[in-house]
Amino acid sequence: MNIQLQILVCATALLGGLGTAHAQRAELRPANPIRLAGTSDSNSPVYREGGKFVVFQSYSLPLIVEGTSQAGPLRARPVLLNSFAHYPLWIESVWADDDGALYAWYHHEQWICSSGLSAPVIGALVSRDGGNTFQDLGIILESGYPTDCSAKNGFFAGGHGDFTVLLDGSRQFFYFTNYSGPADSQGVAVARLPFSARSRPIGQVRKFYQNNWTEPGLKGRLTAIMPAKASWTRADTDSFWGPSLHWNTHLQQFVMLLNRTCCEPGWPQEGVYVSYNPDLSIPTNWSAPVKLLDRDQARWYPQVIGRPPSGTDRLAGRIARFYMGGDSAFEIVFDY
Repeated sequence: MNIQLQILVCATALLGGLGTAHAQRAELRPANPIRLAGTSDSNSPVYREGGKFVVFQSYSLPLIVEGTSQAGPLRARPVLLNSFAHYPLWIESVWADDDGALYAWYHHEQWICSSGLSAPVIGALVSRDGGNTFQDLGIILESGYPTDCSAKNGFFAGGHGDFTVLLDGSRQFFYFTNYSGPADSQGVAVARLPFSARSRPIGQVRKFYQNNWTEPGLKGRLTAIMPAKASWTRADTDSFWGPSLHWNTHLQQFVMLLNRTCCEPGWPQEGVYVSYNPDLSIPTNWSAPVKLLDRDQARWYPQVIGRPPSGTDRLAGRIARFYMGGDSAFEIVFDY
């Protein structure tokens, strides 16, 4: 990656959800490189505890990576699971409860096709020792649409995966990629879990479908808030995927970073995009995604990690670190 450019790109969007249009701006600027200790084959969630920086990185199984700062030194070791019923799994979001419990959510791939394509599902975990060991709470999001083992995207025959979980007061919102079903369901979709059900989530999730939260998380239908322009069954699919969200204290908005694959075989990364929304409970309020990085520099799994003492992948301010695939060569600056 070439880090000599002073400013790579400036992405702006107009958002009128509060009655007045606001122009948000996200700008990348070179910074001293940071490379996390493990391999990031998904979003890599962060939490901070007592001055300690903790990030989970996953490649079929998760690692817990710890240090006093994201800049290191960092120590990585395997996460211990009470069950391997849902192996392989990738931890993509965490949330620390006031009682010390650490809740986590994972992407699990089920290989059901002789072609090697999978149909992922999303499950929940809980840890009582800071993320060293986890108890599997089960699968909570699963597609109800038929799988298509003849799909040409090279990875998925359907399913739900590549997601972020974000807390908004009384609810937890899941933003995930749906790889199956009719055209208006494929793309970035949303579900939510009542906060009170976080320790017993099976059967409690509801998907966003036709402007209501009526469909069950397991086997229910959904309507994509950012639908694919070309189906995931095609080799040349055109879709946003893998959302990474945080609350930005400077903008007083939620910010979503997105991958986009388009429009040729091999699932190429066409670019990294950014979108804004003041209210998670209105999924249709997300601004039109604007490109932040072009394909020559973009990699999978863009995300923000906020500055200490409280910054994580879910909370950041005006200036934060910008990561792709576990590496950071840039700061990201948000402004109006």
